[in-house]
Amino acid sequence: MPKKIFFTPGPSALYFTVEEHLKQAMRDQVMEINHRSAQAEGYFETAVGNLKALMNIPEEYSIFFLSSATEVWERQLQNLVNTNSFHYCFGAFSNRFYDFAKANKLNAVQQTAPFGELPDTNPDLIPENIELIGITLNETSTGVSFPLEDIYKIREARPNALIAVDGVSAFPVSELDFSKVDSAYFSVQKCFGLPAGLGVWVVSPRAVQAAEAKKNQGVIGTYQALPNLVKNAKKHQTTFTANVLGIYLLSKVSQDMLEKGIDVIRRESGYKAALLNHMVDAHPSLEHFVAERSLRSKTVTVANTKGDSQAIIDTLAKKGFVLGNGYGKFKGKQIRIASFPTHSKEQMELLVDVLNASI
Repeated sequence: MPKKIFFTPGPSALYFTVEEHLKQAMRDQVMEINHRSAQAEGYFETAVGNLKALMNIPEEYSIFFLSSATEVWERQLQNLVNTNSFHYCFGAFSNRFYDFAKANKLNAVQQTAPFGELPDTNPDLIPENIELIGITLNETSTGVSFPLEDIYKIREARPNALIAVDGVSAFPVSELDFSKVDSAYFSVQKCFGLPAGLGVWVVSPRAVQAAEAKKNQGVIGTYQALPNLVKNAKKHQTTFTANVLGIYLLSKVSQDMLEKGIDVIRRESGYKAALLNHMVDAHPSLEHFVAERSLRSKTVTVANTKGDSQAIIDTLAKKGFVLGNGYGKFKGKQIRIASFPTHSKEQMELLVDVLNASI
């Protein structure tokens, strides 16, 4: 059977070097070593160093490895919020973080917009007493991208609040200034092109201090409390039996990306996004879900379909191209196409040609 190309928005196509790295992992017995061994600590240290270099993360920021970005939602609320959080809600994932806050009995406030649109980002709408502001940089369910300049305006207007950025389908393509935020996180199965099962959490010193202060007042969790994460990360260790293979692969792929160059990756992402946008503009059976061009994601293109989207997905699958369906209530009404760093320009051009010829 010919090898399929996965354009699904996560899990998605593996980064093109992963197969060779997996073979080397087998030779080096990565899956068998102790997670406290010097070998495992070396993978941790290398992955952290590479991520900081790749995305220009301040040296004083900490990086932790957890199970997923979903877990980070929970850890942020436990460690960083006593009472009040604020959430921009404009898709399934941004809404879910808000739901987590409500389930944790916090006074959570939301600024909402219909799916496919962006909420009003005027910082004056954020109450003064907010401890944490949740922002989804790239809403994977809708293809809406949160403008970076709006994040920086929010930071300037609410300097005392911690800003938490969900970069799940944005990093490393997004050129976020990490010094302007306190918490940023992603899972590796999207833009980094790795198997699911590893979450990455970037935390500022200010956020660590907030967790320490909250710890003095009550419970902030147990083994995954931020002070414990910090203590173990200084030894290049996790607080639990970690996904050593995932950290190993991340260390290798992040090195591959460094060698390719982040500027090249971002320039290619812009080209591929433009290609997909033009296809949707011109195709009689498709229309953009995100009407505002400036808000369209560079990594996840979402298009409404005139007929059942599953028929389009099935047609493309027979030709070796796997697309994503609409999310939640939009299933059967939309297609979602990932454009991650592992998807080459040539693959994207071929997808566009085949899609145009097939539907």
